Amino acid sequence: MHKFKFNLRIFSARRLALRMTVALAAAAALMCIGSLPEALAQVPAFPSGPVSINVVDVAGDLALTQDALELYAKKNPTRVSKFTFTKAPAPELPGKLKAMQSAGRSDIDLVLTGVGFLGNAIEQGLLVKLLPGYSAKFPGLMNNYQPPAAKMQELAQGHGIEVVFMPAGPLLEYNPAKVKQVPTTAQELLAWCKANPNRLIYARPANSGPGNTFIMGLPYILGDKNPKDPVNGWDKTWAYLKDLNSCIEYYPTGTAATMKELGEGSRDMTVTMTGWDLNPRILGIVPKDFKVTPLKGMTWINDAHYMVVPKGVAPDKLAVILDIMAFMLTPEAQAYTYDKGYFYPGPAVKDVSLSMAPKESQDAIKEYGRPEYEKWLADFPHTQSLEPKAQVEAYRIWDQQIGAQKTR
Repeated sequence: MHKFKFNLRIFSARRLALRMTVALAAAAALMCIGSLPEALAQVPAFPSGPVSINVVDVAGDLALTQDALELYAKKNPTRVSKFTFTKAPAPELPGKLKAMQSAGRSDIDLVLTGVGFLGNAIEQGLLVKLLPGYSAKFPGLMNNYQPPAAKMQELAQGHGIEVVFMPAGPLLEYNPAKVKQVPTTAQELLAWCKANPNRLIYARPANSGPGNTFIMGLPYILGDKNPKDPVNGWDKTWAYLKDLNSCIEYYPTGTAATMKELGEGSRDMTVTMTGWDLNPRILGIVPKDFKVTPLKGMTWINDAHYMVVPKGVAPDKLAVILDIMAFMLTPEAQAYTYDKGYFYPGPAVKDVSLSMAPKESQDAIKEYGRPEYEKWLADFPHTQSLEPKAQVEAYRIWDQQIGAQKTR
């Protein structure tokens, strides 16, 4: 009897040990699976019928991509019933997404964005991680991009797919009838601004490509300690911007307002970049004969727009969105991004020439393009925009120390 009880105890102990081993193995497997969802993710199946895709643009990107998106819908009526397009200020969207996700809602399927919103959204954990999980939808992605565009794709940290690219600026745009002594250095720009108060304007960097490019380009022009570190490496830049602030009346919340005021004559000079130079002149907002100039010592701050997906999108919708993204990187879709020079030149991928663009785009760029760009693009060095987290810090400091009382 005692022997039986002893054996029973041994049996029970062994069974308990076995259960613990199985449990531990299962836990380890779950931990492994939990750590590799992106690497092992399967592209979800398409929905049984067409879906509506809600697109929000926080970067003016629809000017470049809407025609191509609508072409996708035309080519794929079994996948997309319609696109709904809306625009929103970049600084406001993270809060809106956060509120929707907290409420378990998913009203936005695709966001078209610059690096600014991208940085905020990544930092707050608002976006679906697309890469490497869904790499199967984007074969040869990095090799397909132009080399400088590939560097910009790295900034997305797997949370977005770059759709358009431009070597942006910073540049100055001015009315040649009013600006007789054109600034060629940062100090000359400051002196001109103080001699002509309220005649220079630029928009809040967090919501303006030219404004963003301007503050990111100044550390190179001024010889700051670390152009990639706005917190500890921009002493000269922040001092310069505070000084420049003394002769600027206010900061609009978007670039369109600066171009409108420049074109109407209420300002004589603004900061710009290649696309914001061409497009407003093509559209007649700014006179055709207005000029642009670089500042000595400039470095081109390359810029890009991205396609990103907010968390909470249903898997079958995600399947369609991934397919849309892949289509947007084809030469056929990329040719539309020449547009009317808004993000000049526009295409992010290789081997998409202007001759492939719609004739309207070809004619506009040939008429309003600037031959000097080719020389400047060769003469001055290039770098990519700040990392998203650093951009968020730069915007925060600018908002607090420069534009807090004068943004409207």
